[in-house]
Amino acid sequence: MPKHEIHPDQWIDLYADYLFNYTITRVNDREIAQDLVQDTFFAGLKSMKNFKGEASERTWLVSILKRKIIDHYRKINSNKGKAEVRVQYNDTETEGNWLEERIADPFDKTAEDSMQNTELGNAIHNCLSKLPYKQASVFKMKTILNYETEVICNELNITASNLWVIIHRARTAMADCLKENWF
Repeated sequence: MPKHEIHPDQWIDLYADYLFNYTITRVNDREIAQDLVQDTFFAGLKSMKNFKGEASERTWLVSILKRKIIDHYRKINSNKGKAEVRVQYNDTETEGNWLEERIADPFDKTAEDSMQNTELGNAIHNCLSKLPYKQASVFKMKTILNYETEVICNELNITASNLWVIIHRARTAMADCLKENWF
C-alpha cells in the first residue's frame, strides 16, 4: 500500500472549507470554528514529523481537529473536563451523522460544492440559533457530539423520556428549517 504524502502548502485550498463545516456543526460559533481550524493547521505543521503516511492527509487533519474540538468542550464544560466527549467521523451508523452526509465531497470539489458547503454551514448555524436553548443544547449534545443519553440527562437534569421528546422536537424543527432555508 503506497504511503500518503503531506503537503501543508495545499491545506487551505484543499481542506479549509471541509474542516470549517465539520467544526461549525459541532461548536455552533463561527469565530470558534475558525480558531479551531487554524489551531488544527498550526498543530499539523508542528507535528508533521509524526505523519506516517498510513492515513490520508485529510483523515490525519480531521483527527487533529477532533482533539481540538474535544479540548474546546473540556475547557468550557462545567465539570472541568470530567465529561467524556465523543465525536464520530465516518461511523457505520447514520445516527448523528446525517449532517455530514449532506456536505459535498471535498475530493470532488467544484466552486458549486464550496458554495453549497458554506451555505449549509450558515443554514445549520441559523437553524440552531432559532431553536429554544434546551432543544439546541440537546440536539448538539446528542446528534452532533454523540453524548450518551445518561450524560445528557445528568448534565441537563432531565429524564431519558424527556430527552427523547426534546430531541424529536429539535430534529423535526432542524429538518423543517433546513428544508426551508437550504434544501
